[in-house]
Amino acid sequence: MNDSSWGAPQGAGYRGAPEMGAAPAGPAHDVHGAQQTRPMPIVPDVPDEGRDADDRDDRNRDATHVSGPLFRDERPQEPMSAPTPPPPPQKKRAGRDLRAAIGVGVGLGAVVIGSLFVVKAVFVGVVVLAVVVGLWELTSRLKERKGIDAPLVPLAVGGAMMVVAGYVWDAQGAWIAMALTALAVLVWRMTRPPEDYLRDVTAGVFAVFYVPFLATFVSMMLSADDGAWRVLVFLLLTVVSDTGAYAVGWRFGTHKLAPRISPGKTREGLFGAVAFAMVVGALCTQFLIDGGRWWQGLLMGLAVAASATLGDLGESMIKRDLGIKDMGTLLPGHGGIMDRLDSLLPTAPIVWLLLVVFVGSG
Repeated sequence: MNDSSWGAPQGAGYRGAPEMGAAPAGPAHDVHGAQQTRPMPIVPDVPDEGRDADDRDDRNRDATHVSGPLFRDERPQEPMSAPTPPPPPQKKRAGRDLRAAIGVGVGLGAVVIGSLFVVKAVFVGVVVLAVVVGLWELTSRLKERKGIDAPLVPLAVGGAMMVVAGYVWDAQGAWIAMALTALAVLVWRMTRPPEDYLRDVTAGVFAVFYVPFLATFVSMMLSADDGAWRVLVFLLLTVVSDTGAYAVGWRFGTHKLAPRISPGKTREGLFGAVAFAMVVGALCTQFLIDGGRWWQGLLMGLAVAASATLGDLGESMIKRDLGIKDMGTLLPGHGGIMDRLDSLLPTAPIVWLLLVVFVGSG
């Protein structure tokens, strides 16, 4: 709006130029007053290019209906609508099917505990089966995502031999079986063209160490006189550590532990893992391990929480490199076998070593 809009129009209604200080006479005075007191209408700024007169009239009527009165000093005839309340905060939900996860976990626990305390050899068979399936999952994902052809046959046969050798001949047998398995991987790959030979055998040797060699420490624990209880303590501490991390992290977790590797893990969850594992470790060492003391269980629980967390992060690193969420789909609510072994495998040598130091090899 410019200044001339508020002034009186020149021309009709005036009897010549008015004198200084004198008010204009006649209807011109009324027109001037009307111009000064009536507010300017607020007309929506609607582009009219390409529209006919009727369309412009309809748009003006719609704008008047939506925006309210046309004049500044008029009050709106309808009250303003109340603002839409914000949606209620969504409750945190787990990323997996909890019912399926709990059901599968209970089933696996029953198989493990039943085989562990009935016949030790049956439990060794369970470990061998887990190792072979884990190797199959790992080599399959390497082949699918990276084109790496780590030979599964020598890995599976050698991995089974390593677990059995660890139970029968202890650490010396496990080392010999591992060396023979690595050699078998090198020879087996020679039957194929030499392209990518170094890449494939390197992945194979890594698989030998990552899955069957670490699992061998479970069978070595089992070979002791109280081996069943040692393995039970190992399993309980690892499961309790994972459960404490999940429960505390889900309820109180706000500070990310390693966002670039595993965004779901929090520092609060790590504290929960440490607290749960130390309490259960003290109880288990005092009452389940021959010659064990509660303070040894505290140290063991702390070590298990650290190793289980690092093992979980390590497999998360592998899965991120491969661009996958889970290593497999065999276990509903859990993923694959390797997704359950990720924290168990690096924890096995830690628990085996601490038990040997605290109470002997048995």
